[in-house]
Amino acid sequence: MAHEKNHDYHILAPSIWPFTGAVSAFVMLFGAVLWFHDITPYICLIGFLGVLYTMYGWWSEVVAESQAGDHTPVVQIGIRYGVIMFITSEVMFFAAWFWSFFKHAIYPMGEISGVTVGQAVWPPVGIETFDPWHLPLINTLILLTSGCAATWAHHAVQENDREGLKWGLLIAGLLGILFTITQAYEYSHAAFGFSGNIYGANFYMATGFHGFHVIIGTIFLFVCYFRALKGHFTPEKHIGFEAAVWYWHFVDVVWLFLFFCIYVWGS
Repeated sequence: MAHEKNHDYHILAPSIWPFTGAVSAFVMLFGAVLWFHDITPYICLIGFLGVLYTMYGWWSEVVAESQAGDHTPVVQIGIRYGVIMFITSEVMFFAAWFWSFFKHAIYPMGEISGVTVGQAVWPPVGIETFDPWHLPLINTLILLTSGCAATWAHHAVQENDREGLKWGLLIAGLLGILFTITQAYEYSHAAFGFSGNIYGANFYMATGFHGFHVIIGTIFLFVCYFRALKGHFTPEKHIGFEAAVWYWHFVDVVWLFLFFCIYVWGS
């Protein structure tokens, strides 16, 4: 009786995953430094594989805990707060790239553009920007449609519509893949590179990191899709799916800012 649980909190068992995650992240960072100095890329890749393995193992345990009934309403509140704080940190991450882009667009530096400050222009001389009403607009429609499909799936799980949940997740994930393919096609036809000009550096860092987040979100959606096929998620308990939808809508909103600020206004 002394060890009987009489509260709604989930007391976690000892886990190796925080340790493996920290070690793998350090190896990946250390390896990246070696890679940047043209020594070897393999240490970074080993660390990256360790991070992926940690994510798979740790989140598999979280899913098992949910299926075992450990995610009580109180625990779910804590998880939601954690997801909100994570997305907030991602907002701050992208704010840095927008800050850099706006700074150089509003006050372009002559030393960077190759002319004196009084004659500096934006975009820099020689940069041919993308037509925002071609591929960028198509990609915007693709991602917004994907967000609508994710919202459909969210409403479906709340109404216990299993087929709607599965189809919504599948469509959202496939459109996420299509967005990534279209973005890669756009990059392959860019008239400017990453290095040599501040416009290209800002453009690729902002849109490239967003593309990386799209890939993560797409994986997130497909994990939820395969979980839905196994019968996971109920109207009362679907915190993992809800986190995926929140993250995906965050990706949508960031892209809207990228489209209007960098593609339309910045060109």
